[in-house]
Amino acid sequence: MGLEGKRVAILAEDNYQDLELWYPLLRMREAGAEVKVIGTGSAETYTSKYGYPVTVDATADQVTAADFDAIIIPGGYAPDRLRRYPAVLKLVRELFEQGKVVAAICHAGWVPISAGILKGKKATCFSSIKDDLINAGALYLDQEVVQDGNLITSRMPDDLPAFCRTIIAALGG
Repeated sequence: MGLEGKRVAILAEDNYQDLELWYPLLRMREAGAEVKVIGTGSAETYTSKYGYPVTVDATADQVTAADFDAIIIPGGYAPDRLRRYPAVLKLVRELFEQGKVVAAICHAGWVPISAGILKGKKATCFSSIKDDLINAGALYLDQEVVQDGNLITSRMPDDLPAFCRTIIAALGG
């Protein structure tokens, strides 16, 4: 039931939503996965919406999709910054194209939108970016977690238990 041998990336940038980064990071580690925090390269440490810091292990241009079994994208306003970096979008797109888990919660839907991977997919997000998801060609569902193949999405921090359970199950845990 564990994730021993699985490698998970969690993206980080300034103004990430605290729970949406730390809850999955700790939950994946608790399940036995090796978790790496991946940044854009704009800093070595990023600060959350509420001032909590996270230090990155590497930058998106220093890693490849082959290095990971899954990528988790937390929300907050960090996704608006993450989507501006071609290396981040390339990493997300390549993981998705290789059939690996791509998980996004809340405003993190902006990153898969910019990576061009949502057309024809069922997904959810925070209600304020619902139109962005739809305009990217996704079928929006208002559910705590939506899994469409290797894409896993959730709406908000309240959905984190279902979000993490679904990620763990998709990774074979």
